Amino acid sequence: MLTDYIQAAMRKAHYENLSDGEGYFGSITELQGIWANADTLEACREELQEVLEEWIILGLKMGTFIPVLDGIELNIKREAA
Repeated sequence: MLTDYIQAAMRKAHYENLSDGEGYFGSITELQGIWANADTLEACREELQEVLEEWIILGLKMGTFIPVLDGIELNIKREAA
C-alpha cells in the first residue's frame, strides 16, 4: 500500500527546467510542501521521492491527515475509546 501511494504521488509530479542552467525543480501540487530541486532531472526525481517518503512517515507519526491519492488512503483510523 505504501509503495502504491508513493508511485501514485510520483506520477503526479511536475518538473521544470530552471533558467540559466540552474537545474530542475519538482513538486507534487496535490501534496502541500512536497518539492525538490537538483542539478539533473533524475537527481530531482530522487530527491522528490525522498522528501515524499519523509513527509509520509512524519505525517503518520504525528497523525496529520495525508490526502487520498488514486483511492489509496494511508490515514490510520482510530476508534473512539
